[in-house]
Amino acid sequence: MTSVRRFTCDDLFTFNNVNLDYFTETYNLPFYLQYLANWPEYCLMAECAGGQAMGYILGKVEGADTDWHGHVTAVTVAPEYRRQGLAKQLMDHLESVTERDEGYFVDLFVRESNVNAINMYKKMGYSVYRTVVGYYSGQEDALDMRKAMSRDVHKRSLQTRRTRIHPDELETD
Repeated sequence: MTSVRRFTCDDLFTFNNVNLDYFTETYNLPFYLQYLANWPEYCLMAECAGGQAMGYILGKVEGADTDWHGHVTAVTVAPEYRRQGLAKQLMDHLESVTERDEGYFVDLFVRESNVNAINMYKKMGYSVYRTVVGYYSGQEDALDMRKAMSRDVHKRSLQTRRTRIHPDELETD
């Protein structure tokens, strides 16, 4: 049995089994606390009946005007709990919060080598918006993937002028 609830500060001391995956970015404590303080409705923890962390999602809402959107900062599931639909359940929640907040789209970055995650996101309706060259420590490219929300009737958030950018261009593009 799985329960999904708001991510709390105490969870930072119990989620190591989830963060030990190569594809999962581990951030510093102030980073997590900033998310929990500013966007608590975008941060969820999934746990089993015994209270062990199974997975989590961290996200936020950002942008302005037609760039107002939900952003998935991290979604990860411990290896022993994968292939049970948990990541989809967490993503569905973030998308529903973005819809409620009247966002135009949800976006995320994923390592180009993380084929399983890319395929999962595609099944969930995400498409590759562009490639961010050297996004991960200058060593690996990221795919910037997006899914239009119902507010973006004409799917303009999925149209791009540039298919390859560098990390320093993210804020200006």
